[in-house]
Amino acid sequence: MTPTMALNGPEKAVLMLLSLDESVATPIIADLAPSELRKLREVASSMSSVPTDALDNVYVEFINKTQQAVAVPRGGVRHLQNIAVRALGSAKANEVFAETPQTAMQRLATADPSQLAGLLESEHPQLTAAILSQLDPIKAAQTLDALPENVRPLVVLRLGSMTEVPAELLEEAATALGAELPSGKQESSVAVDGLAYTAQLVRKLGRQKGAALLDKMEAENGELARAIRGSLYTFEDLLAVDAKGMRLLLESVPVERLTLALKTASEAMASHVFGSMSKRAAERIKEDMDAMGSARLSDVEAAQREILEVALRLDAEGQISLESGQDG
Repeated sequence: MTPTMALNGPEKAVLMLLSLDESVATPIIADLAPSELRKLREVASSMSSVPTDALDNVYVEFINKTQQAVAVPRGGVRHLQNIAVRALGSAKANEVFAETPQTAMQRLATADPSQLAGLLESEHPQLTAAILSQLDPIKAAQTLDALPENVRPLVVLRLGSMTEVPAELLEEAATALGAELPSGKQESSVAVDGLAYTAQLVRKLGRQKGAALLDKMEAENGELARAIRGSLYTFEDLLAVDAKGMRLLLESVPVERLTLALKTASEAMASHVFGSMSKRAAERIKEDMDAMGSARLSDVEAAQREILEVALRLDAEGQISLESGQDG
């Protein structure tokens, strides 16, 4: 193997295993299927030399991938079933764990995003939006990102304004993609909060890609693009701002608006705010909140939006961060 030769997956696995202590490598090998172990044996027997920095690159790739996803132990369902047998008895456990056919939508949900995008790129954007609305936001964002660049805004435009998806449309879409989706004889609809879901999806794309996508949408439907931007963050997202950033934010917000905004805040959000100011200031705001009595929800939401807009401005200036680390 020449120093410039790229390593494939099995070669990387062999390098990683051979670099580990035997006590660490043993349980990993024990979890491999016989066919996988034979493949590694074949690779190991043919490897003679590797680039000097190959192992370092394998370590870096391994660390990066473990930050993006957590591996589910093989045989987890079997282990869970054994526990259920002891807890519920064989009859009930077997009833719960009986094999059931996977629906078409379930197959799409577990498909590789790039493969799913390949199936959807030639479909009508409305159909693609309907499918994405039923996926996990992370999987939907990955699939959207894998679609052709000119198709993405068309899909998001339709997804953002979607309020429900006809069950028959989902069935036809699944069938068209080579699957079968069970449905009752009666016509029904699946509720979809298109605006909130699209905001989640855009955030999962990452700040740069999300902003670029909304910029392209602006020309075709500026109102919807602005609505999506307005839904990207809520007042509760300020929980992601660290103590230093929160203090900076509070210095830029009128006390009376903060007092009103906290009327419907969660206990965690209120504690985060109070923990970022002096004890005396926190006590004064609590007293003002008690003295204020009830407040109109629209007034509270307006105050929260004002504070959030200040936070967004400080975030754009790089003075604070609204990202918790999982959406950026």
